Amino acid sequence: MTRGVEVTELVLRDGHQSILATRMAMEDMVPICEDIDQAGYWSVECWGGATYDSCIRFLNEDPWERLRRFRKLLPNSKLQMLLRAQNLLGYRHYEDEVVDRFVDKSAENGMDVFRVFDALNDIRNLERAMKAVRKTGKHAQGTICYTTSPLHTNDKFVEMAKRLQDMGCDSICIKDMAALLKPQPAYEIVKGIKEACGPDMLIHVHAHSTTGVTLVSLMKAIEAGADIVDTSISSLSLGPGHNPTEALVAMLEGTEYHTRLDKSRLKKIKEHFAKIRPRYAEFESKFIGVETDIFESQIPGGMISNMESQLGQQGAADRLNEVLEEVPRVRKVAGYPPLVTPSSQIVGTQAVFNVLMGPFKVLTGEFADLMLGYYGETIADRDPEIIEASAKHAKKDPITCRPADLLNPEWEGLRGQAEKLGGFNGSDEDVLTYAMFPQVAPGFFKTRDDGPKNLSQTPEQIAEAEAKAAAKRNGITGPVKYDVKLNNRVHKVSIEPTEV
Repeated sequence: MTRGVEVTELVLRDGHQSILATRMAMEDMVPICEDIDQAGYWSVECWGGATYDSCIRFLNEDPWERLRRFRKLLPNSKLQMLLRAQNLLGYRHYEDEVVDRFVDKSAENGMDVFRVFDALNDIRNLERAMKAVRKTGKHAQGTICYTTSPLHTNDKFVEMAKRLQDMGCDSICIKDMAALLKPQPAYEIVKGIKEACGPDMLIHVHAHSTTGVTLVSLMKAIEAGADIVDTSISSLSLGPGHNPTEALVAMLEGTEYHTRLDKSRLKKIKEHFAKIRPRYAEFESKFIGVETDIFESQIPGGMISNMESQLGQQGAADRLNEVLEEVPRVRKVAGYPPLVTPSSQIVGTQAVFNVLMGPFKVLTGEFADLMLGYYGETIADRDPEIIEASAKHAKKDPITCRPADLLNPEWEGLRGQAEKLGGFNGSDEDVLTYAMFPQVAPGFFKTRDDGPKNLSQTPEQIAEAEAKAAAKRNGITGPVKYDVKLNNRVHKVSIEPTEV
């Protein structure tokens, strides 16, 4: 007898978010949904994370309509989303009623599994969202953001898992967003959670592949008792993405473990995304290999590309290594927060400022709020000198309470503001879209009726772009025209630039 290991497929959300900057249009996912639905996955992650933002910011696509379409296209699958707890899918904390309404509407529109995490692992920030999920009767997955520091121990992660169990979660996810989870800690943490929470507690392991070690980590987690692991189909995997689904299946063959995935369906899914991927080449991450330096900097691949952009805008692209060395120092000052949205962006941007302007000479508003406790508590004490500077910068005092406890009821106010916008359809879903992204939503509401954009390119467009790029590299930007004289006759010749 062998033990079954369940698999969650990430290609419809985190797979393309990590590799193609979340630009994949719904129409490029629709044709393969039937095969995904029949492949035998435990769940299909298809919503949440950065997809909501990308839908309205870049694709002119209603994220709620995307969820409803997935529900119709994947009738036999559990749909899964990533939810930033009290941050929902935005970048600030929301008042409790907004959290309740968002979870209710997500469940109503088709969501089954809510993976709820807090960037600081502050259990207080998870409570309301978890309670809201449980109230809907859907699957509440409590999440541990894995990181390393002098204070982050295996025992601490097991302790957090027990607190999540006490909160009533249906499963526990170990979320390794930067590929930091090495094989031995993976084994010890999963084993510790099984012992502390009991054999019936489902353990789900999520890991990126950037450091090159985490396929082994998944194997060790399975040996320790992990019930479910995350993978992405091979044609959209590796680099800053995830371990390949088919590689996991092959790795388990001949062992005491097995999956129930249909290889013929996996082949079709692989071929579909292999065909689609080149059409999004302009959005593809440059980090396609292995980056073991991440064990020191703890910076996810997508965060590095953001830093490059920030430095390039300041004419300091050559100072990236200095920034990478500065990030751990900033993280220590801030109490060793895990680096995941939004803490990764906050710490990374402050590191850029430190390199360009001197250590903590200029503070971002978000970093000041992090230092003052407005995102929650961290595992270590924050630097008191920088706390004092942050209080002066932000003109407010540090807090120790749950940040959302300071928020006034805001639902009716958000609805009133949304009702003044052109294109607002009157739904709670539109109010939530406005609440998440008040700067972007007004423009989206006005253009929504124009229909979704598809940012992928046809093979012809790809060939044309490659030809233009090659010509530009050669200093040729257009047709070259010649007058050729032959047998006393002048012939006009035009040569188009191309690439051989």
